[in-house]
Amino acid sequence: MNEAEALSAAPAASEAASDGLPQTVDGVAVARLYGEPLFTLPQDLYIPPEALEVFLEAFEGPLDLLLYLIRRQNFNILDIPLADVTRQYLSYVDEIRKTNLELASEYLLMAAMLIEIKSRMLLPPKKTEDGGEPEDPRAELVRRLLEYEQIKLAALKLDALPVLGRDFLRAQIYIEQSLTPRFPDVEAVDLRDAWLEILKRAKLVQHHKITREELSVREHMSIVLRRLQGQRFALFEDLFEIDRGPQVLVVTFIAMLELARERLLEITQAEAFAPVYVRLAYTPT
Repeated sequence: MNEAEALSAAPAASEAASDGLPQTVDGVAVARLYGEPLFTLPQDLYIPPEALEVFLEAFEGPLDLLLYLIRRQNFNILDIPLADVTRQYLSYVDEIRKTNLELASEYLLMAAMLIEIKSRMLLPPKKTEDGGEPEDPRAELVRRLLEYEQIKLAALKLDALPVLGRDFLRAQIYIEQSLTPRFPDVEAVDLRDAWLEILKRAKLVQHHKITREELSVREHMSIVLRRLQGQRFALFEDLFEIDRGPQVLVVTFIAMLELARERLLEITQAEAFAPVYVRLAYTPT
């Protein structure tokens, strides 16, 4: 706004002051500047000083800023013009040092690395021990930039994927089940496996049944007497039925002892270790 326009607007401003409300010029205010209405566009471009502030906090780190400078100017990342990039990088670092010195220290370290690489490029290259060409001083920086760019692109792809709660919601629908239960289908293989499992469990469970046989001593006494009838002598072991088990052997032996106690049976032996004989007791008439 020039001086003539300011003088012409002065009467309107005095009239606005009389009722406490500003009088609009050309109908309405076209903008507001610091909360005040702006009724006409300025003749020259006015940019507030704080509008030019650069906040490096928007970058994820020194590599992010360096990659941004390279890609913005379409530089070849394999052939970085270090002079131009370092100059722009330092200008960003100078801006952030005014507000956040602690954050600027990380960027200063990268700036020192850029200067060191540039100084190595200005020096004559030294041959390697095997006589080969020396490695480009920018090689390590290029490798780190390419790896960082790949990771950054992968992160952007992951962020572009739909996320539950951000891009879509999980639908939940209650479906009333039928009152008739639906049983799963059973294949022949399932039936075979179930049968084999039952057989395996049956082998682990075994029963031993013990039966009690009623044996009478009196009955076996009669058996021994009948076997001795008509015999002069009988061998001791011939009176036992071995195939009927130990229970019968024990009862037979008890029956023989009972007969001997009642003097109905005689058990004799001619000498030591000689065969034992059994006979009916002799009863004189």
